[in-house]
Amino acid sequence: MPSFLEAPVTGAYHLVTSLVSAIEPLTGTYAAVIAIVLCTLAVRLLLLPLSVRAYRGLRARTALMPQLKAITERHRNDPERLQREIAKLQAESGTSMFAGFLPTLAQLPFFWLMYTLFSRAVVAGESNQLISGSLLGAPLGLHWPVFTATPAFLALAVLLAVVAFFLARLQLRQLDETATPLTRRIAMVLPFGTLATAAFVPLAAGLYLVTTTTWTVLERTILQR
Repeated sequence: MPSFLEAPVTGAYHLVTSLVSAIEPLTGTYAAVIAIVLCTLAVRLLLLPLSVRAYRGLRARTALMPQLKAITERHRNDPERLQREIAKLQAESGTSMFAGFLPTLAQLPFFWLMYTLFSRAVVAGESNQLISGSLLGAPLGLHWPVFTATPAFLALAVLLAVVAFFLARLQLRQLDETATPLTRRIAMVLPFGTLATAAFVPLAAGLYLVTTTTWTVLERTILQR
């Protein structure tokens, strides 16, 4: 790994191991699991302003959909003019097509750190203490078994599927009548991508996924109200 990436990995490792040591007297063998959940909640709390901004942008774009549809119909044979008119409308309204992706993009470095911390046997020149943690008998550094499943992986899969179901319903509610059938299918299927992701990452990263997606469901439910 390049040296400039070692510093954040080392810093995150010392932070998480310190948290594990602090809560271990209260949580016992589940200290590492609780530490992952707490770190994930802390990250989402820090990103809350971005999430609120993204949701406001989504509402604003929904309000603009009739105008966007009219512009598309008017300039459908002139792609360059169409792009200019859409950009002009977004600039005048202060909205962006990419604002809704900001919370997800901002989480990628934290997800990468979680993946790295539980995928390496040696961190900061010492034996990685974090991978010795476990959940329902499955080591946190273990990847999803292909042919055999432990209770931990089965529980994680069920939780991810349930949360993805509720997230898909929320996303469908946010779509207006101008949404195409393809857009609706994508909104319904995309949340279940967490299940596919969990198949290729350590159990610890899967815990991050189920915690952050649960936060997303609760956050969007509250913001919609």
